[in-house]
Amino acid sequence: GAAMLLWLWLWLCVCCCPARGLRIHEYLYFQVLSPGDIRYIFTATPAKDFGGVFNTRYEQIHLVPADPPEACGELNNGVFIQDQIALVERGGCSFLSKTRVIQEHGGRAVIIADNAYDNDSFYIEMIQDSSRRTADIPALFLLGRDGYMIRRSLEQHGLPWAVISIPVNVTSIPTYEMMQPPWTFW
Repeated sequence: GAAMLLWLWLWLCVCCCPARGLRIHEYLYFQVLSPGDIRYIFTATPAKDFGGVFNTRYEQIHLVPADPPEACGELNNGVFIQDQIALVERGGCSFLSKTRVIQEHGGRAVIIADNAYDNDSFYIEMIQDSSRRTADIPALFLLGRDGYMIRRSLEQHGLPWAVISIPVNVTSIPTYEMMQPPWTFW
């Protein structure tokens, strides 16, 4: 019936979406556990040719917005990024530079959100810059709308970070429990 059609449609969108140019194994998912108003499963894409991979699943880890947001130099809140994951904004310097700044502050990974806040569907391929430097921590790209909504929720609640679970295996979650952000078209 209708549930089967919905499941098939979701499967086609996730597995076969040619418009996005990516296959399912090139996506990585994380879930915001708190604050509750953004308790959704978010989709990110790993950097193409730099950064590490997630060898550990973090059941509860802080997602800390970098200050300043572009993370192109010294951070004002670097102490909070130690052993956590940083949320960074695109712009100002290369994706690799941002990843290295977070790594130098002891971050476990970096999620770089597009600086186009209205971007709710276009994933940018993060590639290495021309510096021949490397980074060891995972670097993920997040849609601008998702990054904006996470930061906005934290500001509204006066919170310094979100609590997330990463990576999330979406193939083990029943379709009806898949809580995507309502502003994202799947």
